Amino acid sequence: MGKLGELIYHYRKTVLVIWLLIIALSVVFALKLPSVLSGNGFEYKGEYNDTRMLLEEEFGQAKSSIILVFERERTVPDRDWKQYIKATIENLRTFDGAKSMISPFDREKMIKEEVAYGLLTFDKNAEDLGTEINQLDKLLKNNQGLTVTMTGEPIIVQDLNLASQEDLAKAEMIGLPIALLVLVLAFGGLIAASIPIVIGVVSILTTMGAVFFFSYRADLTIFILNIVPMIGLALSIDFALLLINRYKEELQTKSIREAIQISVATAGRSIIFSGLCVFIGLSALWFIQIDIFQNVALGGMTVVLISAFCALTFLPALLAMIGTRINKFSVLRAKDSETSIWHRFATFVMKHPVLMAVLSLAILLAGLIPVAQLTMSIPGTESLPAKYPSRVAFETFEEHFISKDKRTENKVTIVLETKESVLEVDNLKQVNRYIKELENETLVDTVDSPFSVTGIKDEKVLSQTLSFGPKEQTAPILDYFIRDNKMLIEVYLKTTDHSAEAREWVRDWSNRSSVLTTHFGGSIKFEQEIFDEIFEKAPYGLLLIVVSTFFILMAAFRSILIPLKAILMNILSLSCTFGIVVWIFQKGHFGVEPVDIALILPVFVFTLVFGLSMDYEVFLISRIQEFYLKTGDNTEATISGLTYTSKIITSAAAIMIVVTGAFAFTGVMPIKQLGVGIAIAIFIDATIVRMVLVPALMKLFGDWNWWFFGFKNKEQAKKSKRPA
Repeated sequence: MGKLGELIYHYRKTVLVIWLLIIALSVVFALKLPSVLSGNGFEYKGEYNDTRMLLEEEFGQAKSSIILVFERERTVPDRDWKQYIKATIENLRTFDGAKSMISPFDREKMIKEEVAYGLLTFDKNAEDLGTEINQLDKLLKNNQGLTVTMTGEPIIVQDLNLASQEDLAKAEMIGLPIALLVLVLAFGGLIAASIPIVIGVVSILTTMGAVFFFSYRADLTIFILNIVPMIGLALSIDFALLLINRYKEELQTKSIREAIQISVATAGRSIIFSGLCVFIGLSALWFIQIDIFQNVALGGMTVVLISAFCALTFLPALLAMIGTRINKFSVLRAKDSETSIWHRFATFVMKHPVLMAVLSLAILLAGLIPVAQLTMSIPGTESLPAKYPSRVAFETFEEHFISKDKRTENKVTIVLETKESVLEVDNLKQVNRYIKELENETLVDTVDSPFSVTGIKDEKVLSQTLSFGPKEQTAPILDYFIRDNKMLIEVYLKTTDHSAEAREWVRDWSNRSSVLTTHFGGSIKFEQEIFDEIFEKAPYGLLLIVVSTFFILMAAFRSILIPLKAILMNILSLSCTFGIVVWIFQKGHFGVEPVDIALILPVFVFTLVFGLSMDYEVFLISRIQEFYLKTGDNTEATISGLTYTSKIITSAAAIMIVVTGAFAFTGVMPIKQLGVGIAIAIFIDATIVRMVLVPALMKLFGDWNWWFFGFKNKEQAKKSKRPA
């Protein structure tokens, strides 16, 4: 690492020119990135997906549909109301991008006193309808007291994309100025404070430019726009803080070349180990074969690599060019470390290690209590801000036209397949027996099938009626429910939305053996497969994170006890975080409307923060180790390490809290929860854990902290001539 620092100093101008070219090229493709993002990322290749394709290909069901919700004010006459609907439908006939169009006048109960709806179906997936939505938007006109609003999955997907971009801009406007203020307080000067912001922006732009090319091989979700800046800005500023702080410290007694070399050799080493921990934490998401997790792994791992590379090459080259001018425009005077508040605080903690450890553990354990009531769900329409027209229109549609016991959230779609035609009497008997078994289930409310629609219970009579009855009566039934040797039935359950009981029911029935071949679909089946994939695969990711982090820290610090403590304390602080998030969002405190916790939150917060919080562990323990190798005194080394790193850890944490916490003021609920969750986790880790619990335990365990396979580093410390 020292040689790398020497090399970058020598070729500093060349390094900067190369980086300027990379930045210019990245900006071009970063600007194109939003155009290739789509969907909410919850795509999984399982039985639900296979059944959906079967319904599309054999039963002719549309891939996606747009709902037109018409509304009028009470003062508008019926005649004007109906004329407005007819005129809107006639205007839409010029639009040829839809598979079919159903007018409110085509079916019964599509028009009510003040609300009506129409339906446009498409042979394209929801995320691919951007052009069609824009065309429709130009055709739809509102009159005085009369409105028509588009909603449904395609509109909600597009609005989520738009809301995510708006949220990103809002979070940056909140986070960056406050981050700059924290940096000024940390470094005392405007030049030093502005450099980490530059590094953060460069890392994000470069990553977004690189991620654009991944769109040719993978489907990228809109959450990339939030995740990459959230991780990239926080992490790259952390790295820059560490290296700039060391550079300023070395510059007091050494030349620019020596300061760069030592900074890269010491802080650069910490950056590599920190980045490696975050990288592995994010790589654990690869185990979960769901698009959003794969996307976050892809974007997150890329931004970690680029942030670390930028901090180890671009930043030292920039510092080499700036030289001693980094101390210009100082607004605050640096204080002597030996008399600083951090030194006094470190001394106090080391004098009362038992008290500090007990108090810290008590706070963390208290935060765990609400975790037992955690309820998770897959984000849906409620992810959008409450005032978005597409969300308001969808809620209006559900309220007026969908009965509570027949909502999409309660429906399980089943396709029953027989060997010969399903209308043969023997096959109908098998189907009817299966339906009766379903109806006998306590969780089942109703089962819609040709038997229930016609009211015919006898299999022979039903067979004859559907085969030879009047076409005007049988055609709609055959068209909806029957395809040769397949019959569609729809089961409505007596459960609330996102019910674990419903997921258990559909899992059980999917795995049951039957003389009929069954294909399960519907929103409950979709949720069941998503939940199962996460709960089955997440433990493998957790194992990878824990084991790899242990060996990385063991190699970094030549210790067994330090990595074990770090892992256990991380798990404890993250569990406390989940408890607080449940208390805020699920219990509805601080003015938040009670809402389920997004399914992605526990996995994302764990994988992101477990690695990010290791930054502080590496920053702190690296400096303690330096002093320990010099003095051989564990207590003095811990006090000195805490004194020299507390300010930088607190500043880094404050910036990360500001950057991620800024998403608390955004509208997309999963992103709001994720930002708040990460901010809380970082706050707990950087204060209670890193500043209090870690040094207290370092004091209590003494030289055993440095035990490593039969010998202690104390002997090595006595022989070492490496300066602290």
